[in-house]
Amino acid sequence: MKKVAIVYYSMTGNTEAMAEAVLAGLEEGGAEATLFPSSAFTADMVDSFDGIAFGCPAMGDEELEEDEFEPLFTACEDKLEQKPIVLFGSYSWADGEWMILWKERCANAKLNVVDTTIAYDHPDEEAEKACQDLGKALGEALGA
Repeated sequence: MKKVAIVYYSMTGNTEAMAEAVLAGLEEGGAEATLFPSSAFTADMVDSFDGIAFGCPAMGDEELEEDEFEPLFTACEDKLEQKPIVLFGSYSWADGEWMILWKERCANAKLNVVDTTIAYDHPDEEAEKACQDLGKALGEALGA
């Protein structure tokens, strides 16, 4: 069974709710997945997983959370190589530019981003479905 880490940062619970929906999609697709708040995950753990789902809301001026999540993601980047990953997060202002920038960053680092999804504020039924589909897409990329 393929092992997946779902690593997320959430201040208000919105991105955490998205992480739980990604988990449901992964499990439905036959992968073994574990939720990790970003404070409980380290770059040293990357090699223990076949794929990783990263979740972070838009913060500040359309950027990743800078005190906890950004340093973690930076530390993980070199270890991700072509490991399949997905990106997700919520926002409550602007237009989701932080996700566009995050995807570009991953493309420049030659990371294997399977797919992404965003949700405005707390994920509604449509956004929850998109998160479940994101988990399924990662599972499919892993051959789960």
